[in-house]
Amino acid sequence: MIDLIKKTMYLGVGLAYMTKEKVEEISQELIKKGELSATDGKEFIDDLTKKSEEARKAMETRVDKIVKSSLARMKIATLDDLSALEKRIAELEEKPKSAGTE
Repeated sequence: MIDLIKKTMYLGVGLAYMTKEKVEEISQELIKKGELSATDGKEFIDDLTKKSEEARKAMETRVDKIVKSSLARMKIATLDDLSALEKRIAELEEKPKSAGTE
């Protein structure tokens, strides 16, 4: 029974957005209904919280890759690109000053 509940929760709930409070609330409901023991409830909370965190991190990674890929295709300058240009400009601005003082 607990495996079926877990599988249903993993599939039916957006794990990436599930907070620990919501997981605890669901667990308490299942305990009250007698569908889950207190010990299983603790394990359920820990397991679902861990899965939720893993799903959130995986989604952040996917979104980051998609954004970077989209920016590269659109040829939009990144902060790293702008920083490199600023550094190069500063170096070029220093050259005439150095040449004039010799």
